[in-house]
Parts: sequence; C-alpha cells; structure tokens
Amino acid sequence: MLTVISFILSYLIGSISFSYLITKKIKKIDIRKIGSGNAGATNTMRVLGTGPAIGVLLLDVMKGIVCVLMARAFGLPEWATVVSGLFAILGHDFPVYFGFKGGKGVATTIGVFFMIFPLYALIAGLATLLIIAVTRFVSLGSLFFLLFTPVLGLIFGNYSWSVLAAAFVISLLAYIQHRANILRLIHGNENKIGQKKVQS
Repeated sequence: MLTVISFILSYLIGSISFSYLITKKIKKIDIRKIGSGNAGATNTMRVLGTGPAIGVLLLDVMKGIVCVLMARAFGLPEWATVVSGLFAILGHDFPVYFGFKGGKGVATTIGVFFMIFPLYALIAGLATLLIIAVTRFVSLGSLFFLLFTPVLGLIFGNYSWSVLAAAFVISLLAYIQHRANILRLIHGNENKIGQKKVQS
C-alpha cells in the first residue's frame, strides 16, 4: 500500500509545473505556447532569462529529490524508490494539473539520478557541463547525462538489476521525449544556447 501511495504522491508532486507557474506569474503567458513549447528550464531561459530559469531548474530538480526521499522514508525497497522517481518524472512530462502537457523531465531526472547514483551522476554531470560549454547544445549534454549516469552505475556500481532496469526505463522515457531534438541534432539544425530563433 505504501508503494502505491508513494507512486501516486510522486506523480502529483512531479505534476507541479514550475516553469508554467513562474512564466504565468511574471509574463502572464503560457510557456507551452511560446519558444520551443517545452515547459522546462531551457525554454524558461529563452522566455524569461537566466535568473528565473535557474529557479525553475532547481525546483524541478527538487521534485525528484523529494520523491526519492519520501519513498525512502516510507521504507520502500530501492527499486520502488527509483520507480517513485520515475512517477515524478512522468508527472513533470504529463502533468495532471495542466492538461498532461509538460516538459521533458531532464531536471527532475537529475534529482532522481543524483539520489540513486550520487557519484556517477556527479561524474556524468561534470562531463555534461563540459559538453554544453563546448557545443552550446543543451539537448546534447542532457542526452549524455541521461544515458551515461545509469551506464556508469551498470559498469562500476553494485546495484540490483531491478534498480538498473528502472533507471534505464527513465533514460528511455527521456530519449523518447527528446526525439525531436535528436532528429534536429542529426540534421544539424538544433538550437544552441544564445540562438534567437527557436524551433518547436
């Protein structure tokens, strides 16, 4: 019963769209109808600037952290803790409060992965920052982090197969959410940081 409660609460917490709420408060607009149409930190940066984007990023990361901590407070096994994180990400991507149209779940995944794979998420995170700094492609750095973190856990960690399976499901979901970005990267027309023209 606690497992089900954790999943439901995680989804509801994840469904809080800080990008939508903050943009609506500051500019009285729906961020899902402007820029890239994504309710996340990167589009918030394009629409509102760096300060609000950092706030959205941190709040979305906290959603993942809070849901993992909640699952652990319930005494759930680690696989169920990771799945609680997955439900938080599902909430972010498909929020019940906002017509099931949300973001791509990167920041919330960061929170979950840092709680589950702290060392490997840190290593992947530092590499991700380097990739973004060199290429100016946020999506490329995000995709690297989303896959490389559980891969490091698989190769070097001592995690159960159930935990790793749940983590790779999270990565798969993120890649599905980024399918348009992947196509644009392949065709060489993905947006870079600082680029004014935004493609949806």
